[in-house]
Amino acid sequence: MLQKLTKRRLLKAIRQTLRVLTVVAITFFGLLLITFLIGRVVPIDPVLAVVGDKASPEVYEKARIAMGLHLPLWQQFLIYISNVLQGDLGTSVLTAKPVTEDILRVFPATIELAVTATIFGVLVGIPLGVFSAVNRDSFLDHITRVIGLLGYSLPIFWLGLMALMVFYARLDWLPGPGRVDVFYEDIVDPVTGIMIIDCIIAKEWEIMRNAIWHVILPALLLGYYSMAYLSRMTRSFMIEQLRQEYVLTARVKGVAEWKVIWGHALGNCAIPLITVVALSFGGLLEGSVLTETVFSWPGLGLYLTNSLLNADMNAVLGSTIVVGSIFLGVNLLSDFLYKVMDPRAR
Repeated sequence: MLQKLTKRRLLKAIRQTLRVLTVVAITFFGLLLITFLIGRVVPIDPVLAVVGDKASPEVYEKARIAMGLHLPLWQQFLIYISNVLQGDLGTSVLTAKPVTEDILRVFPATIELAVTATIFGVLVGIPLGVFSAVNRDSFLDHITRVIGLLGYSLPIFWLGLMALMVFYARLDWLPGPGRVDVFYEDIVDPVTGIMIIDCIIAKEWEIMRNAIWHVILPALLLGYYSMAYLSRMTRSFMIEQLRQEYVLTARVKGVAEWKVIWGHALGNCAIPLITVVALSFGGLLEGSVLTETVFSWPGLGLYLTNSLLNADMNAVLGSTIVVGSIFLGVNLLSDFLYKVMDPRAR
């Protein structure tokens, strides 16, 4: 009997795994199809981007054949899929290097910014949402909702420019654009690509302090949007949980109010909040484009912006695939954690 039960659970787990892998494969295929079609629809000639406007017709035709653009569209798509699966995203026109190499070089800076912003969003947004739900329709609740509304409404590039003008140009409280001051650049070897960690490895404490000061303003600005989203969702989850009978039962039994709120109610909110935090992190990776551009932060967002301005479609499409793949991975991770923490989902 035990062997039959174990075998049944194993078969069920295998079916669920195959189902998830099928969904992932279909989603990734759709992502590749969309990026491929975008690359063919945009009014930019990839051959001219490589050979230049003054190239002769013979040179143009040779480059076109070398790039496989003379083949039927379906064959080009198959070659495109094969190259992506092998990690080949093409060569950047702007840097003359493989796009994969460029992304590996700039992506740690985006991770550094997004992780810092997410930490700020979680540490501020979740407690703010809890206090707002507990004090529903109070002055604090209205203030919290207004802060969240501003976070959704104000353009991030405008906030970035205003923050630089106030805290850097006028008050001189925080440093300006970039990851470190100019005279600190290229001193620390990029072991991980994350400046603060690399400074710790190299024991360059002064540069590390400078890097921390530089990350504060863009991370707070980017984290403000994460905080607005998390506070709003936490408030909604907490209001729903505070209406449940187990909360009333705990209060009747004399359980301390702080334990009812932070232990019981927020504990039950933790499961859906995992998905919210994961999606927020993925959104920060995508939304960092304007923030990195305003603050000259040398990450994936700035790389993508420069590629767009220079019609470097290989770099643009490669960056799009990376961001889409991260969203897919984050969703899978949140689903896995959801099932681990909630037995009902299993």
